[in-house]
Amino acid sequence: SRETRGPQSREQRPRRPRPDRPGTARPDENHRGHDDRRERPTGQPIAVTVRFIPYLPAFNSVIAQIKSGSVAYSVFALARLFLEKPERYDVQLTTPEDRPLFQLGENGAVASDRIILEAGAFTSARDDFYTVEVTQSEPLKGNFTNVARCRLSGTLLGPTNHHNYQPQLRNLYETRFSRRMSFVDYQKQIEIASDPAVVEEWKEQARNVTTYTAKTGEPPLTFTNAAEVERHFRQHHLPGLLRSASELAIGGVMSRRLPDRALGRAIEDAWSSETRSPSKMMQELSAGLRQAGLNIFRHRRGMLFVSPIRARVFSHESAGVSASINAILEKVASTPGIGRKQLADQLAPAGAEPADLERAKLTLASDLHWLVSEGYVIEFNDGSLDLPRTKPPVAPAAEEKPAGAIEVKPTEPTWEAQPIEESKTEVATEPGQTETPAPEESPEAVATGADSSSV
Repeated sequence: SRETRGPQSREQRPRRPRPDRPGTARPDENHRGHDDRRERPTGQPIAVTVRFIPYLPAFNSVIAQIKSGSVAYSVFALARLFLEKPERYDVQLTTPEDRPLFQLGENGAVASDRIILEAGAFTSARDDFYTVEVTQSEPLKGNFTNVARCRLSGTLLGPTNHHNYQPQLRNLYETRFSRRMSFVDYQKQIEIASDPAVVEEWKEQARNVTTYTAKTGEPPLTFTNAAEVERHFRQHHLPGLLRSASELAIGGVMSRRLPDRALGRAIEDAWSSETRSPSKMMQELSAGLRQAGLNIFRHRRGMLFVSPIRARVFSHESAGVSASINAILEKVASTPGIGRKQLADQLAPAGAEPADLERAKLTLASDLHWLVSEGYVIEFNDGSLDLPRTKPPVAPAAEEKPAGAIEVKPTEPTWEAQPIEESKTEVATEPGQTETPAPEESPEAVATGADSSSV
């Protein structure tokens, strides 16, 4: 009896198991088998070499427009122009042989972990293998007073006791939030809505019946459940879609939305570095421009330019050419970077009649066009004019010069400007060299004469 037992202390009383509160269940108890996926830590860098190459159709358009004119463009500015938008470049990824990359199909997403691609493979390739049809069934019967709703996406999942609630919850988590949080944390983002309008909205959505029909096989298989069709996809199509290689190329747009966050971060860091100093993109452009028959040369502090015309020094005697040509050469030599309008204004005859002035302008334009087309004057795409660079002759080292002596270099041109030889270091910018960013324009507009370089 109670009297014979006597009072018991708090420590002596038997403890009954305390039920867990909702939302506090441990993942390894209630969700075992669901969240046991292991992901590589997002902070761990990937051993990958990233290289940006120009998108071939855009590059061919730029080459065609450069050839159609007679002006020179900065290769530095062109490189930045291609890097400005992902539609203008492709990304080449290279990893060690023992750590290959994985790709979904020929042009699909790339990841460093096969599991990352498998998680979203069905969503990406569903329409390639199945025909999706949505029909409406009879209105739902039953009295529903509340429905579950995802706070993050606003998706209505239905009553928690509905047969389709758990599959919808799991599918929404897998497709949209699995890389951001655990399933337990995601469950905390589910709220219960009791608004009758929200319940009616869910009932209308629940009438939709989605069927999936396989595009291959006789007779074609039909599925009414998303889990079943995904299981069929993983068994019959996924193994043939995934491929691995240590060197892969993807489009610039695809590189911005990869499911592998670590790989995407590596590409973004490489893009930021290349945008600041686009030496590798300049190498790609220079090689392609030479192959297309264009001329690459150095000018203005050793910067690289491309032109359809080979630049060369004017070597004719001044007495053998017209006074207009001599005047143009002298003015451009004394005022590097002068524009066409300034040149015409400064060389216009003073006090001439309107007819004579117009005739002089036409002669000047004709002579300048000849000088530019022959390469004796370089016209840049911002409208400035300059003469090709000249190199002084190498003086023989016959006698020693006293310390501190200053060598006076001749100013007369002694050589014909030659295109530079192709090398890996030719596109590197000079130490301390700076350039202004390329303007906001498409690759199809780089040959319109707008200022796209620092010249």
